[in-house]
Amino acid sequence: MHFPVSGVEVNPLIPLLVAFLVSTLTAPAGVSGAFLLLPFQVSVLGFTSPAVSPTNLFYNILATPGGVYRYVREGRVVWPLAWMVILGTLPGVFVGAVLRVTLLSDPASFEVFVGLVLLYLGVQLLYETFGSSIERRTEPVEQGSPDSGEPRGGETVRRTTGASLGRMEYEYRGETYAFNTPAVFLLSLVVGIIGGIYSIGGGSIIAPFLVAIFGLPVHTVAGATLIGTFLTSVSGVVFFEILALGDLGPQSVAIAPDWLLGVVLGIGGLGGTYVGASLQRFLPDFWIRVVLGTLVTLLALSYIT
Repeated sequence: MHFPVSGVEVNPLIPLLVAFLVSTLTAPAGVSGAFLLLPFQVSVLGFTSPAVSPTNLFYNILATPGGVYRYVREGRVVWPLAWMVILGTLPGVFVGAVLRVTLLSDPASFEVFVGLVLLYLGVQLLYETFGSSIERRTEPVEQGSPDSGEPRGGETVRRTTGASLGRMEYEYRGETYAFNTPAVFLLSLVVGIIGGIYSIGGGSIIAPFLVAIFGLPVHTVAGATLIGTFLTSVSGVVFFEILALGDLGPQSVAIAPDWLLGVVLGIGGLGGTYVGASLQRFLPDFWIRVVLGTLVTLLALSYIT
């Protein structure tokens, strides 16, 4: 099958199955898998134009709604945190999109950037796995009935206990947690720029920061970052379409997403995130992070070298 925008010629079952397997692997860790699908598109499918970025963002749009719905339905979203992530990452994604189609339009330069971002993600995942600070927050996998209806990670976020321009507080499992709103906003802005260039939405980068540096429970962070990933991906795709209508960047390269390839990847990702989320309760947290962190680190080193 021929995908016109990317110029890729491949059996559609191949990208669909790859997206399904990648998202099944990463969903237990709360990640959509977009950061692994980009190297697959660049190195295996030969999709090297800037159009690969909005295509990858479009994958996020199709793959993440199931998880967002589940977090909202179960009341596990810290909305003040979600809004800070959204307000910071949205403008960052726009800046990142401009950088992608101008300074980073050359495939060789983009591969170096991809390698550095992947290296950060892999090292951070391994640090979270073996670091004592994360170890104290890790909860044992419950071996109870899968029909109990209790979400993995505990209760819902009860209420916001305090809110101001400089600080937000909320209650979770009988304890009060707080975060500095300007710091989270600035972090989200930087991550948004990276996410806009790398076309991953930024959720998989900001979540480790919120857990390891800000000390927030991972189960209250996941919903906020996933919502941020979805909304910034929507905005990123729209902005890339606007850029495609103008004369920004090299005229010989495609900027608009390959919608057909994005749909194929998104269908695979939607099924994979569903299966991965279902399997999460049966998988030890330790091995989820070890496998994912090792895979990402090795992939990053291959790009950089």
